[in-house]
Amino acid sequence: MFENLSDKLLGTLKKIKGQSKITEENIQQAVKEIRLNLLEADVNFKVVKEFITNVKEKALGAEVLNKIGAGEQFVKIVHEELVSVLGGEATELIVRGTPGVIFLVGLQGTGKTTSAAKLALHIRKKYSKRPGLIPADIYRPAAIDQLTTLANTNQIPVFPSNVSQKPEEILEQAKAWAKENMIDVVIVDTAGRLQIDDELMGELERLKKIWEPKETLLVADAMLGQQSVNVAKGFHDLLGLTGLILTKVDGDARGGAALSIRKTTGIPIKFLGVGEKVSALEVFHPDRLASRILDMGDVLSLVEKAQEVINEKDARDAAKKMAKNKFSMDDFLKQIQMMKKMGGMEGIMKMIPGAGQMMKKMKNMSPPDDEIKKIEAIIRSMTLKERSNHKILNGSRRIRIANGSGTQVSDVNKFVKQFEESQKMMSKMMKMGMGKGGGMPGMKMPF
Repeated sequence: MFENLSDKLLGTLKKIKGQSKITEENIQQAVKEIRLNLLEADVNFKVVKEFITNVKEKALGAEVLNKIGAGEQFVKIVHEELVSVLGGEATELIVRGTPGVIFLVGLQGTGKTTSAAKLALHIRKKYSKRPGLIPADIYRPAAIDQLTTLANTNQIPVFPSNVSQKPEEILEQAKAWAKENMIDVVIVDTAGRLQIDDELMGELERLKKIWEPKETLLVADAMLGQQSVNVAKGFHDLLGLTGLILTKVDGDARGGAALSIRKTTGIPIKFLGVGEKVSALEVFHPDRLASRILDMGDVLSLVEKAQEVINEKDARDAAKKMAKNKFSMDDFLKQIQMMKKMGGMEGIMKMIPGAGQMMKKMKNMSPPDDEIKKIEAIIRSMTLKERSNHKILNGSRRIRIANGSGTQVSDVNKFVKQFEESQKMMSKMMKMGMGKGGGMPGMKMPF
């Protein structure tokens, strides 16, 4: 979502960052360009005005102007102001209660039902609590079926709602169900509309009186830009929202909603929907998003993702194999599976400082994830014996593997050669003392 904004901001900042000293004239030109960058990204004009005023005031201060390293300090000021606009710090989800009750509200088509399942998985994983889902959208029959399917697929308890019931009846009956099933946190998927209307708001107000929620989260489509801001204001005025889930953040929109919504409504963004999979929900950290936009990386999020998917014992075992030059193609295949769970090579690279611009320079090359898919197909076309010992890969075996993976023999040869080079390199690194702390082995990708 933020690629266009990121490219433009980085282009502006690059002009000033490389200078050992900056002048008032440099700053005036930079903030003028930043202002245009933000407006083109559909950021609310009042937010832009305040942002630019703050940046200019701090940058023109005596502690920055004409000082050594002032260019880097200017970038730091822009980063700090971005963090401030986005809300300053992450806002914790409230899950206390017996059970804790969370209402998801929003218009139709924002991904509310999918977000309910995503949130349930997040609560189960992070808080070690037992979540339960309550389908209360009777106006879109598919909503109940969709949530039930998602719940069953992910082993999440779900209340057996049906379209013949009124939402009020569903909620009343769900109270006993939650108690019987020892649910710690219930997530209510309420009905949506094409637009805010009195009927919808009246229903939501009645539901809140039946079962008072600790959290009332608006699920808003980030791709709608400033319209999402207006929707948030409308729901907040009538219901008193406690937070937002911005969906479709991985889309092609300009990103202005995410940069405007907290400042204009005062409602904290709590989560970002970054994909269609039920695992694609991220806790919103303003400082981390600001760092991503300015290509400073997001190492903390990368570490958290790694901790979720990497078994410490497996990582140590892999490191030992690397040190002894016994890391096999089967071991590498396991590394690929872990990497995919972390968002793929491209997702990982986006969290590494400076990697965003590096990937732009590589735009004429095949995308890293496409190359990884090719390598995975090659390895999966091997027998277990071949994966364990690639030295036995003679000409006829390589032809068979190429045919089985839909690649050329030259692709197989290239991969085998690069794999062997990587083996030697990692063995040397491990013997020099690198990688002793475990974690995901930093094997050079053979492509």
